[in-house]
Amino acid sequence: MAALREVLRSVSSRLTLKSQIYRPVSSMIPSKEGMPSKSTYGGKHTVTLIPGDGVGPELAASVKEVFRHANVPVHFEEVTISGLISQDKDAINEAVTSIKRNGLGLKGVLRTRVDSFDNQSLNQLLRKELDLFANVVYCKSVPGIKTRHDNVDIVIIRENTEGEYSGLEHESVPGVVESLKVITREKSYRIAKFAFDYAVRRNRKKVTAIHKANIMKLSDGLFLKVCEEVASLYPKIEFKSMIVDNCCMQMVSNPYQFDVMVMPNLYGNIVSNIGAGLVGGAGVCPGRNVGVNNIIFEPGARHSGREISARNIANPTAMLLSSVGLLRHLGLHTHGDSIEHAVYKTISDKVLTADVGGNITTSAFVQTVIENIQ
Repeated sequence: MAALREVLRSVSSRLTLKSQIYRPVSSMIPSKEGMPSKSTYGGKHTVTLIPGDGVGPELAASVKEVFRHANVPVHFEEVTISGLISQDKDAINEAVTSIKRNGLGLKGVLRTRVDSFDNQSLNQLLRKELDLFANVVYCKSVPGIKTRHDNVDIVIIRENTEGEYSGLEHESVPGVVESLKVITREKSYRIAKFAFDYAVRRNRKKVTAIHKANIMKLSDGLFLKVCEEVASLYPKIEFKSMIVDNCCMQMVSNPYQFDVMVMPNLYGNIVSNIGAGLVGGAGVCPGRNVGVNNIIFEPGARHSGREISARNIANPTAMLLSSVGLLRHLGLHTHGDSIEHAVYKTISDKVLTADVGGNITTSAFVQTVIENIQ
């Protein structure tokens, strides 16, 4: 009888998985660019802007200046929250309400203090309140920035809402702390499907699942199993899996073997920073956090740059390219293409900030981008 129940459970699981796989992509994620913001008035799209901490306000000002000179039909609804101070619930609720109202946000990095004993950072709160389940980081070589490896082109997709970032920690007895890692079939399926659908839509050829299932056999084992099940229904996409520690070594020695990568929360945070390092650092990689109803565009490597704030030396490339992603999502392709071309031309002409080997100020970089806009 027990054996029969196990067979029925297995069959039920497979039927459920297949019914989910064939659910239209649009029921899970905003699959198409060219989607207007929820708030569009007088031909202008209203987008929430959260400047962030550290160099965030400077970078947000750079985007606003470039948009103004390029006559971009976007109105920013600015909301200020910070990870440097204790925030009241009203300020956080204002940010969440604004993004829900507009459906779109552009955000700088919010710093998470090591000495804070809040269970969740502001970044985590926003992701969970808005169900921004997929973090997407674009690690692509930029001509004009000298790095060890050329022609790197990797997309890192990270599950954003569970894993070690569930915020479930407690001190069971003095000196003994327990931290719970939560992995569910539902959310593993959702991020795996997102990764494979992304590969199909963007004409990518390969998805690699990153895990530690050799040690965390139940949690990462479940994540890997679900990825394998989803992969079996995408026969035209090559699927590989790799243990996370080996992945880190392989990325710095031979990044060309990777195309789209999908992984749980903590590994994604680490691997995306390695990816950023491959192509020039935190100032270069754009990213986005994607949910069913809302998307926030923001730099892919989450470093606030607090130590260089107010010095006019921060690299605005990642923030500008993140804003290009925002424009393309809105269907403003001409504006997006023009700004992207201007950023890349500025870099190829060796107008570089200090982090990538130059000595140009933030304002001088932005001014050159403006001059290069066609």
